[in-house]
Amino acid sequence: MNRLVGIDTRPPAHLDKDEIRDETKEICKEIADLAHQMYAQEKQSLLVVLQGMDASGKDGIVNTVFRYVSPNGVSTAPFKKPTDLEFAHDFLWRVHQQAPKAGEIKVFNRSHYEDILVPSVYGYLDARLIEKRFRHINDFERMLEDHGTKILKFYLHVDPQEQRERLIERMEVEEKFWKHSDGDWETVANRDKFLDVYETIFDRCADVPWHIVPADKNWYKSYFVAKHVLGALKNMDLNWPELDTEMESIPKK
Repeated sequence: MNRLVGIDTRPPAHLDKDEIRDETKEICKEIADLAHQMYAQEKQSLLVVLQGMDASGKDGIVNTVFRYVSPNGVSTAPFKKPTDLEFAHDFLWRVHQQAPKAGEIKVFNRSHYEDILVPSVYGYLDARLIEKRFRHINDFERMLEDHGTKILKFYLHVDPQEQRERLIERMEVEEKFWKHSDGDWETVANRDKFLDVYETIFDRCADVPWHIVPADKNWYKSYFVAKHVLGALKNMDLNWPELDTEMESIPKK
């Protein structure tokens, strides 16, 4: 049996939703303060990778966890089907261009893992090439970390019935029409295959560890991710830059 099937998609029962929401708000403010410090220092960066089935709540993470961060210090890169230009290059070409610069938080809404997931489920590539992609991804992530980029990888784990209800909502609620894609239902039909590939990814690309996020409830999903983001920033030994001047004293009026 796939291990993900045995991992709860719901929050721990003892938690109080209102208390967690209040705590999350304070955590997000701390994230903003540290992100500002990292932006000023311009020595390190943070890459947040969000993966999950359709309607697992990736957009919601971006909107809540980083809501207080200055636009100067955070940006998002969504990865959809490669364009003709992207297809004409190696699969990591488009990804590397979106890697965060020093001082920046970059959120990948889907990522380079789509280039293993989709070809594996639908048989677009043979197993030998997929095998090479595992190695290339591990080398790519190792290179980013060697050059000062901390990577956090999250899989948003949502119950199949919860996912179905969210997809139906996209067809019934006007302000969510734009999120709807008929192709999402094909993904639902292949859910077990996708989960099997995810299991392989978790095993084969674990040099940077994966965090499995119970994602049925948005308030807990945001709290879970925010806690890890704050912890990563706190461990980066961020400092305000020293004054850069050759002046010996402040000029008098």
